[in-house]
Amino acid sequence: MTGTRLDARRPKDLVFTLFGEYLLGRTESVWVGSLIALLAPFGLTDGGVRTVLSRMAKKGWLTATRSGRHSFYSLTPRGRRLLEEGQARIFRPPTPGAWDGRWLLLAYSIPEDDRRLRDRLRDRLAWLGFGSIGNGLWISPHDVLAEVEEVARSLGLEDRYVGFSARRVGGEPLAGLVARCWDLGALAQGYRDFTVRWTPVLQQAMHQPLTPEESFTRRFDLIHEYRGFPLLDPGLPRELLPTPWSGDLAADTFRRLHDALVGPADAHVSRILDAAPGAGVRPPVRP
Repeated sequence: MTGTRLDARRPKDLVFTLFGEYLLGRTESVWVGSLIALLAPFGLTDGGVRTVLSRMAKKGWLTATRSGRHSFYSLTPRGRRLLEEGQARIFRPPTPGAWDGRWLLLAYSIPEDDRRLRDRLRDRLAWLGFGSIGNGLWISPHDVLAEVEEVARSLGLEDRYVGFSARRVGGEPLAGLVARCWDLGALAQGYRDFTVRWTPVLQQAMHQPLTPEESFTRRFDLIHEYRGFPLLDPGLPRELLPTPWSGDLAADTFRRLHDALVGPADAHVSRILDAAPGAGVRPPVRP
């Protein structure tokens, strides 16, 4: 069973998955009772849901509104941007063309005692597909200088880094350099494990359609697990990947199963939302 993989996940992650996969396109705030009902299959209690929603609102991810005795939640612009970016990485991943052999080399200087800022920068660079050579040097085969400049501005580091467009000359073999900068072995194994775990579910869905509620929980679990890959996969050009690349089969399995589950899962969510008090006249999502 795949559902058990959710048990150790943080409640905040489950809420983000729910909003990102099922509620991102909704134009109304969502009644807290509906959120409780939708998250109950994943081990969250009534009180647990209310607590995590309140905390996420205080941190600026959600907005809370009231209508009479009822509380409603919607994404803030910040929360929406985060989830839209994540959904784009999952469903519209970049497809780099033939690589021209050039690298973007980045060097930065941040004091060791400012660990929080260093960690935030490293996380953002990894999200952009950079790999670390060591000693504050990062490389990427992608032309993402504009994105780096935006990251630097957001963190106040405009004058703390320097970037170069470069070609590799000599040194260790290219495969060794890639292996030193990115743990493709672990990533490939993760993709293989994902495919092994979800192929039987895909086969079942193809031959015996699941109920709307089963489709909802399966799709939730599926997206909740798969959305971790964009955080780990640098999206390297084909020239830098092992052949065959297990990420291809994992992506195909994900897309086929996701497509099979979308209709009935959305029907289940709509049924839950339509049962909310004042359905259709709830507070609108704030722009």
